[in-house]
Amino acid sequence: MKKFLLMLTMASATLAAEAGGLMTNTNYHIAFDRMFARGATTEIDAAYSNPAGLAWGHEGLQLSLNFQKPWQNRDIETDIPNFLMVGNNFHQKYNGKASAPIVPALFASYKQERWAVSTMIGIVGSGGFVKYDEGVPMFTVPITTMLAQKGVMPGTYAMDAQMEGKQYIYGGQLNFTYKLTDFLSAAVGMRANYYDGYNRGHVLANMGGTELVSLQLDCLQKGWGFAPIVSVDFHQGPLTVAARYEFRTKINTENDTKELSATVTGMTPAQVAAVFGEKTAPYMDGVKTRYDMPSLLTVAAQYEITPKLRAAAEYHFFDDKNAKMANNRQDELEHGTHEVLLGAEYDVNDKLTLSLGGQRTDYGLSDNYQTHTSFACDSYSLGCGAAVNLNERMRLNVSYFCTLYSDYKKEQTAYQGLPFTGSDTFSRTNHVIGLGIDYKF
Repeated sequence: MKKFLLMLTMASATLAAEAGGLMTNTNYHIAFDRMFARGATTEIDAAYSNPAGLAWGHEGLQLSLNFQKPWQNRDIETDIPNFLMVGNNFHQKYNGKASAPIVPALFASYKQERWAVSTMIGIVGSGGFVKYDEGVPMFTVPITTMLAQKGVMPGTYAMDAQMEGKQYIYGGQLNFTYKLTDFLSAAVGMRANYYDGYNRGHVLANMGGTELVSLQLDCLQKGWGFAPIVSVDFHQGPLTVAARYEFRTKINTENDTKELSATVTGMTPAQVAAVFGEKTAPYMDGVKTRYDMPSLLTVAAQYEITPKLRAAAEYHFFDDKNAKMANNRQDELEHGTHEVLLGAEYDVNDKLTLSLGGQRTDYGLSDNYQTHTSFACDSYSLGCGAAVNLNERMRLNVSYFCTLYSDYKKEQTAYQGLPFTGSDTFSRTNHVIGLGIDYKF
C-alpha cells in the first residue's frame, strides 16, 4: 500500500514525445520533418537548428509559420505467470493514448549584410496529453493483490482506475548572428522556457456499495528556465559545416495541488497518513520538482552534390545524465542520448523540391530507468515531404514522418515488490504530419 499514491501521482508523466531527446523536441519546422538533418541549413529554419548559418541566408526579412499534428500510443503489456500464487496467469495490455492538438511554431529572421537577428517560438519540450483509461499495472496489480490477501478476490468488486496528464515546455528563442570572415560566422542566443503541466487521476475499489480504496490526485506544476545558445558555421562553395551548443536549462516546477487524498477501509486517517505521508510529500502544495532540459551538442555538414541535389549528415548528443529529473532518475541511465541523422533533398524544377531523411535515437536505457509512468524506447525515424514554391516569395512545406520503436522488455523477479515473477513489455508508436508556409519579404 505504501507505493500506491506515489504511483498515481507519477502516472501522468508518460506524454506525447516528438523527435529529439527525453525532454527536448527538435522538430519545429516542417523542413526537419521531411529531411531531419537540418543542422547545417542556411534557410529560415536555421533560426533554431543553425543560427550562425543565417549569415548566408535571405537578405532582409523572412517569416515561417508551421503546424504539426502528432499521434502516439504508449502501451504496457504485463505478464505474470503465477498471479496470486494460485496458478492464475495474469496478462493484460494497458493502452496509453498520447495526443496533442495542432502544434504551431513561428520563425522570423532579418539579415543585413554581415549580421542577422532571428527568433523561434514553439513547444520545445515534451508537448501533449496522455490518458490511461484502465490505469497502469504498477498500482492495479498491487491493489488487486492486497484485496485478495484480505479475502476480497477479483471479480467480486469493481475497480475504476484512470490517469491523465499534460506536459508542455514552451520556448521563445532570440539569436544574434555575425559573419566574422567570408567563410566563418558565429551566433549567440538565449531561450526562455516555461513548463506547464498537471497530474490528475484516481483509483477507486468498490464492493456492494462499500468503498474499499479511494486514491485521488489533482496537482498542477509550473516553472521557468533559461538556456544560452552558441553556434558557429563554416560556409564555402558547396560545403557547409556547423556546430551548436545549448546549455542545460534548469527548470524547477512548483506544485499547485488541488487535491491529494487516500482512504482505505479499516484504516484510520492517522494510519493512512503514517503509511502515505512520506510518499505524498513530494506532491504537497508548494513542493518543487526538477524537470531540466539537458545540454545539447549538434554537429552537422551539408554538401551540394549538384546544383539540384543536396545531402546532409548530423549528430546530436543530449547530456541527460547531468540534467536533473524527478527522483534523480537520470542516474539510472547508462549514458546520454545519441542521435544520428541523414537527409537529402532534390530540386525537381524551380517549383518543386522533394526530400527524405532518417534518424537513429539511442537513449542509454536501463531496467531501473523504465517505469510504468515514464518509459522510453530506442527508435528509428523516417520522414519525407516536399517544398513547393508558390511564387518568388512564398514556399509551402508538407511532410510526414513516423517513428519505429524497439520494444523494451523488463523482467522482475519480485514484480512490484510482490511475491511473484512477472514482466512488462513497453511499446510505442508515433506518426506526425506537417504543413508550413515560408515567406520572404
